[in-house]
Amino acid sequence: MIMALRGLLIAGGGLLLFLGAGFLMDPVGSGADFGLVVETTHGITSTRADFTGYFVIGAGCLIWGAIARRRDPLVIGGALMLVTLAVRVVSLSIDGPFDGFVLPMIVEAVIGTLALVGARVLPVKD
Repeated sequence: MIMALRGLLIAGGGLLLFLGAGFLMDPVGSGADFGLVVETTHGITSTRADFTGYFVIGAGCLIWGAIARRRDPLVIGGALMLVTLAVRVVSLSIDGPFDGFVLPMIVEAVIGTLALVGARVLPVKD
């Protein structure tokens, strides 16, 4: 079970790293995949920096926590995902649903939950 959990955390981190790399290399195209219209240099710079930072830090926390069996980065990665999920729920209640709104929420819930479970289960006893 521990190996499977670590593998899932690394896979989740890989997904986030892939998304972060997409925003780094193609902020306009990746933004469009997220429903964003990025037209100005300011928008491109903000999209590239903010989304890349979010996804790469989340990926690093999940991968580092899974490999090193460290609680602290897993809590950070899990918090990023679960706060994002919570804000999506708030936004859903304010703005209403859109086509495809369920999948990102499922991904965030699964990755966030796995990260917090990993933070509880994986740490090595000193």
